[in-house]
Amino acid sequence: MFDEIEFEKIKRLPKYVFAAINEIKLQMRQNGEDVIDFSMGNPDGATPQHIVDKLCEAANKPKNHGYSVSKGIYKLRLAICNWYKRTYNVDLDPELEACVTMGSKEGYAHLIQAITNPGDSAVVPEPAYPIHSYAFILNGANVHNFPIKWNENMELDEEEFFASLTQTLCENVPKPKFVVVNFPHNPTTTIVYKRFYERLVALAKKERFYIISDIAYAELCFGDYKTPSILEIEGAKDVAVETYTLSKTYNMAGWRVGFVVGNPKIVQALQKIKSWLDYGIYTPMQIAATIALDGDQSCIEEIKEKYQTRMEVLIQSFKDAGWEIQKPKASMFIWAKIPSVVEHLGSMEFCKQLLQEAKIALSPGVGFGHHGEGYVRIALIENQKRIRQAARNLKVFLKRFEDTKQK
Repeated sequence: MFDEIEFEKIKRLPKYVFAAINEIKLQMRQNGEDVIDFSMGNPDGATPQHIVDKLCEAANKPKNHGYSVSKGIYKLRLAICNWYKRTYNVDLDPELEACVTMGSKEGYAHLIQAITNPGDSAVVPEPAYPIHSYAFILNGANVHNFPIKWNENMELDEEEFFASLTQTLCENVPKPKFVVVNFPHNPTTTIVYKRFYERLVALAKKERFYIISDIAYAELCFGDYKTPSILEIEGAKDVAVETYTLSKTYNMAGWRVGFVVGNPKIVQALQKIKSWLDYGIYTPMQIAATIALDGDQSCIEEIKEKYQTRMEVLIQSFKDAGWEIQKPKASMFIWAKIPSVVEHLGSMEFCKQLLQEAKIALSPGVGFGHHGEGYVRIALIENQKRIRQAARNLKVFLKRFEDTKQK
């Protein structure tokens, strides 16, 4: 052991907040206990059969077994561009404005590695999906946060957002080069409308910063809401890129297929760094992903309906158990304020006790930054029967605190 040799990059990372919950959950399962797990956004459904069939067909062809293309095979990049044209009427160049990534998380981390210099500054509103901030930190950059706020319909408070963003841009030296946005938002499920991106693109051009937009949950929206893309805005490609993943839309989480599109300078920086770092995703998976994007899209409605039904069942059954929760308009999550009877515990202790006593696993809000304190994230990855069982367990758990409060 050479104690004098330090790994400074790793030292900048704190202990993963979710590790404590994961450790308790693992120990309980090893002891044979049945944990109802809402803690991780890991889709529980099967990948649609026509996509799996294409994977098997492609995997049976020896020509597909060699090294692939780091930026993605051409047909997949073309399918990505076709998806944007069909979904948002956005034109993209598959050579210069699209890059396939190994999932959106890994793709985002590689993207930030490609475009960030030590000492750069970025703005990441909180609560935030951890990698949105820590990809910058790992590359020697500084991150500035401000809290996002929403109304009773889980819509972003735009005036508050732009006031906070403008203040952050003015007060920090060096001036931030990047602003990260993520709507439908993880973890809060907050949504925005097209006018939000119009204002953001105009501000980016005025203040000279790049926008990184993550729309991983774009297709999982309920009712009449439709997720907009920043690339719909005229001139957005001058200042923005957008990241997406097939993980949630097509139940392909383990396949690790995502992409980055938009501003050609940024996309080509990602393509270049990937040419040094990897040989691309296994070709049969890329071929199957092409079919996912270009093929029958009816599977998306089925997946979306499943999440919506679970969301409605959970909100009603948890309400009956004594926990009222705001209804989201999009994503596969629910962002819930901790019940008042247990709010003194804080999100981490609440999650620990709920797991140990009621066998319900949630993600503590503090794991998404200190602005997430007082909330928890609930992933809609358990079936209706399990959701109702969780509600029964929850009712008993909350009653203990209510009884103690009355004494």
